[in-house]
Amino acid sequence: MDYALYLFGALALIFNFIGYRQNTINRYRLVSAFALAFLSAHFFLLGAMAAGISLALGAVRNIVAMKYRQRWILYLFVLLNVGFCLWEYLIVGNSALLFVAYASALVFTVGSIVLESAASIRRWFILAELLGLVYAIAVGSIFGILFNISNLTSIITKMLSERKSKAVESARKM
Repeated sequence: MDYALYLFGALALIFNFIGYRQNTINRYRLVSAFALAFLSAHFFLLGAMAAGISLALGAVRNIVAMKYRQRWILYLFVLLNVGFCLWEYLIVGNSALLFVAYASALVFTVGSIVLESAASIRRWFILAELLGLVYAIAVGSIFGILFNISNLTSIITKMLSERKSKAVESARKM
C-alpha cells in the first residue's frame, strides 16, 4: 500500500507538470484531470477522504468542462461538493478540517467553469492552492504539499512574468 501511495502521488506531480505545459485549455483540462485523479487516489490511500472526494469530483469536472460550461454544470458540481462535505461532516463524522479541502474545491469549481479571464483565474487559484496546501500539511501528504507548492510557484511566476511584460510595454509607449 505504501508503494501505491507514493506512486499515485508521483504520477499526480508528473501529470500536473505536463498539464501546465499544454497549449490549449481542453488539453490542459484533460491532462489535469489525470493529475487530479492520481492525487485523489493518493489522498484516499492516506485516509484523507475530503481531498480524495473533492479531487475526484475535480477530475470529473475537468472532463465535463471540456464539452459543457453551462451554469447547470456549475450548480451540479457545487451541489456535489457541498453534499459530500455535509455527508462527510454530519453522517461520517470526520473533522472540521474537511471544510478546508471542500472550500479549495469550490474555488476551483467556480473558477474553472465561470471565470473567463486568465488573470482572474490565477488570483482565485492562489487562494484555492493555499487552502489545499494547508490541508495537505494537516494530513501529512508530502505529494499534496509538493503539488500545491508547484502550482503556487507556476501561478506566481506567470503573474510576475505578465507584470514584467506589461511594465516593459508601458515603458515602450512612453
